[in-house]
Amino acid sequence: MFAQGSQLAQFRASASAATAYTATLRTEVTRIVVCNTTTSDAVFDLYHDDDGSTYTVATALYYERTVSARTSFVISSEAIGSGIAIEQGGKLGFKCTPDLAITVSMYGVTEDRAPR
Repeated sequence: MFAQGSQLAQFRASASAATAYTATLRTEVTRIVVCNTTTSDAVFDLYHDDDGSTYTVATALYYERTVSARTSFVISSEAIGSGIAIEQGGKLGFKCTPDLAITVSMYGVTEDRAPR
């Protein structure tokens, strides 16, 4: 049986790298939809840092990735357990240019801490 997934975050990305999601429990991000809502191409960076909030080329998962005008780019896991694994307190950061050109929606599953 598969774990129930949900929307983890949704936001408009800015031109300054900022935290987009902080994991309160261990999380697997299974899908990220990057939607360019403008009439011009936009460029985004996606960062993953499990022990801080350093958003540089050292923590980049995608760097200067172009999304054509009025289109979406989907980052999706290929198989069960192959998503972006984030430890409790870990962060995903995001940035785009031009400012506010992109809407990002993140989906995934979080660790189950229910008593057994």
